[in-house]
Parts: sequence; structure tokens; C-alpha cells
Amino acid sequence: MKISSQLSIQIMQHFSQKICWSYHQAFVLQGMYQIALRDKNEPLVSWIESEFDQLIMEDGEIAGYKKTEYNLDNIYPGNLLLILYHKTQKEKYKKAILTLYSQLKSQPRNRSGGFWHKKIYPWQMWLNGFYMYGPFYAHYALEFGTKEDFENILQQLYLIESHFKDKKTSLLYQAWDESRKQLWVENENGCSPTIFARSMGWYCMALIDLLDIIPDDKDHKNLYFALLNAAQSLIDPILIFQNENDGMWFQVMDKPGHKGNYTETSASAMFVYFLYKMLRKQYCADSDHKIFEAARNGYKGICSKLSVDENGLFHINGVCKKSGLGRNPYRDGSYKYYIEEPVISDDDKGIGAFLLASLEHEAAAEQ
Repeated sequence: MKISSQLSIQIMQHFSQKICWSYHQAFVLQGMYQIALRDKNEPLVSWIESEFDQLIMEDGEIAGYKKTEYNLDNIYPGNLLLILYHKTQKEKYKKAILTLYSQLKSQPRNRSGGFWHKKIYPWQMWLNGFYMYGPFYAHYALEFGTKEDFENILQQLYLIESHFKDKKTSLLYQAWDESRKQLWVENENGCSPTIFARSMGWYCMALIDLLDIIPDDKDHKNLYFALLNAAQSLIDPILIFQNENDGMWFQVMDKPGHKGNYTETSASAMFVYFLYKMLRKQYCADSDHKIFEAARNGYKGICSKLSVDENGLFHINGVCKKSGLGRNPYRDGSYKYYIEEPVISDDDKGIGAFLLASLEHEAAAEQ
């Protein structure tokens, strides 16, 4: 049995968390759902659907969701909503989808038109936000939306590509404060000061998943090719900063070998997913062999972070628990901050990323 299948069944059998409206739980369920469909595992499909269904009331209200927070992270579970609506045509799912869309339509923006990451983060765009809302927004726009919705997605992508990139490495910073009022702004472009690998990983996944959704046709060509160019431009930087020793990527991505830095599991899994999928979809303009070797070595490195306990249960180790900017106590986005955040096992972000990386690795192995 494939490791992704084993882990998915383990999660189903030993799931102890209370289901809630959160991107990190939805991230795990999304990976499990793809695996269940691949495996034609109907009990797993039904379990995921029943767990998620508890969050949607009959009138379409979403348990635990507050639109007034204007939190882009809370859009991500909408991807599962779309799946369930397509399958069941239940009106309550459609109403919940419209609720999330209404948030995007009224999401606070900076002067350049960029979505604030949350209401509590005024004027700030965060790189991981593009993954949290991008695929849902694109799916919605394709089925129910307007030309303006696609233009909005393109506008957000343009701002990210224009303001977040480090000119020296072509990697992207975690956040941009247009107002330049945050204490973590340490450079002339208003970005946070450190290249945080997982934020790069979220962005890579957003680009490759959006390319699944946006058609390559005359009505969408500007957005499609902007996404493709952005994705292709990240391949070389990702390969350059891969650790030769274990095939993984460092928590502070552009400072390999610096004191206290370590190879981090969730970000590494995201890059593996991105590289394998770029190959599978034939989006790469570079040597396929070089990219394949990088993805394969990365996956080996991630697997070295797995452990099995005395009960035969898998554990995914070496995951940064959380990292952000601002708030109280103040998170300054420094190198010291990122390397000193807790490193834990079995974090949802690590599990979800590993499931997706395994899906692509296993697909590549079957070719």
C-alpha cells in the first residue's frame, strides 16, 4: 500500500481533533480527499465528506466563520465546499460558497488594490494568502463569476511579483506593507526582512494549482501566462537553494549553513509537490532530468523525517509550528525569530504538504 494511502487511513482511524473551519484542517482533508479518489476508497471519501458537512448549517451558515475578520486564511476551506457542491448540488453549500465570495468582493485593499491578509493587518499583503484564496477564487470565477474576478486575481499576482521579490535571489519575502509602518519593514520595498521557506512553498503551490484551473484560451491568456511565467521563474531559485546533503530546503531559505538554521519538512514537501507537478503538467522549460532529480531527492529527505511508533503509526517530524509578523508579543520577521519558533511533529501543515508531495511522487513513480 502506498504511504499516502496508509497515512490517510491512519488519520481517519485516529482523528481526535474537533473539526473546525480552518485552513490547516482543510489542507489535510484536501490531500486525503485526492488520495481517497485516486484509491477509490469510498469509506474514506464518505468520512471526509461527513466531517466537513458538520460545519455547514442547513441555511448555509458556516460554523466558526466570521466574515468581519476579513481573514484570507478562512477562504481556503471553500475548495472543499466547491467539491461537495458539485457532487451533491446541496443548496446549503452554494449559499456558503456565496458567503466566501462576498468576503473577497469586500476584502479591504491597500492603495494599489492588493488584498489585506486580514483586517488586523492593515495595508499588508502576505505571500501565503495567495494560496489561501487564489484557487477558490479562480474556481468560483470560472463557474459563477465575471471577467472582473479574473482581473482581480491578475492584479494580486502582479503586485506580488512586483513587490515581494528579492532582486539578488529571485525568492520572495513573506509580506509587503505598502504603508511601510510596520517595524518589520527593513528594506526599501517595504517587505519583511527574511526569506521564510514555507511562505515560498504556499506561493509555489498557489501558482501550480491555479494553472490547473485557468484555461489557456483567448479570454484568460493574460492571467494564464502570468501564472506560468511566475511558476517557471521559481524553478532555478528553488533548485539553487536545495540542500545537497538531504535534498530538503532550509527554514530561512536563502541562508543555508547559518547558525541555527535547519531543513524544514512542510516547506520541503511543498517544493517537492511543485516540482513534480510542474514536470507532470509539462510546464518546465528547463532540463526535466535535473528537476526530477531535485524532486526525488527532496522526497527522500522528507521521508527521512518520518518515524513510526510502537503502534505502527506514522509521525511527520521537523515542522515549524507557526510563524507570522506583528501582533503582541511582536514578531519582527528576523532570522532569529524564524529559527527560534517551535519545531514539532504531526502539524497539519506538515501532514497536508506531505500528502500532496506523496501524491505527485507516487504518480511520477508509476510513469
